[in-house]
Parts: sequence; C-alpha cells; structure tokens
Amino acid sequence: MVLLFTMAAFADDIGSVDTAFKLIGPNHKIVIEAFDDPQIKGATCYLSRAKKGGITGGLGIAEDTSDASLTCRQTGTITLPPKVVSGELDGDQVFEKSTSILFKKIQVVRFYDKKRNVLIYLTYSDKLIEGSPKNSISAIPLNGN
Repeated sequence: MVLLFTMAAFADDIGSVDTAFKLIGPNHKIVIEAFDDPQIKGATCYLSRAKKGGITGGLGIAEDTSDASLTCRQTGTITLPPKVVSGELDGDQVFEKSTSILFKKIQVVRFYDKKRNVLIYLTYSDKLIEGSPKNSISAIPLNGN
C-alpha cells in the first residue's frame, strides 16, 4: 500500500512558463508534469497546473489555484489488469500533489468505459472543507488492445 501511494505521488517535471512577474520571490507560472499510471503500464498523463510565486510561493506556503489541464496518451503496450476491466478500480487515484500547506490537493483518478474500451482520467482539486468544480478530463481509446 505504501509503495502504491509513493508511485501515485511521483511525477516528472517537464517544464514551465512564467505567467506573472514577481519582484520578490519566484514568478507565478504554469508547470507541466508527466506521470505514468501505476496500475496500467503504457498509459502516461501530462498535467499542467498553476503554481503561485512571490514570497509565499517561494516559501511553499501559498495556495495554488485549482486551474489545471490534463491529457493522457498511450505510450506503450497496454494490458488492462482484471480489476480495471471489472470496474473494481473505477475512481482509483493515480496521482496526487499537495497545492497548499493546509489540506488542498490536486488529484487524478481513473475510470474504465468497458462499452467503448476507453480509459478515462479526471483531474480535480479538493480541500478538506470544500473542493472546486474546476476539472479536466482525458481519454485513451484502446482500439486494438
């Protein structure tokens, strides 16, 4: 279980662009991260999200906005585990990252549409008290798999 959580939390930094200049501390930016689905080899997602800068951002205590975008692609041969095909793992978390010092996180969950043979990934932000309706979705069609 601990290994799965560690795998779900890991992402590669791909790059970033500055969106607002800050005189003191790092600039506000949009960061791009990539992560592989820990349960499904050959499925990779790319997440872009807002990251606050300034003094609080530089100290790691700023609360990032809930703005994010997601795209997922087949990057290798995909073989679905039986638990995915049966729907047992629908809504399973495949990525999570803290976006504030106090209980806010961005996460990605996976669903399988058996009728259309498609993996669906949903990203959203939540908070201990209230979440955000801002979300993004991506799908990997498995035609031929």
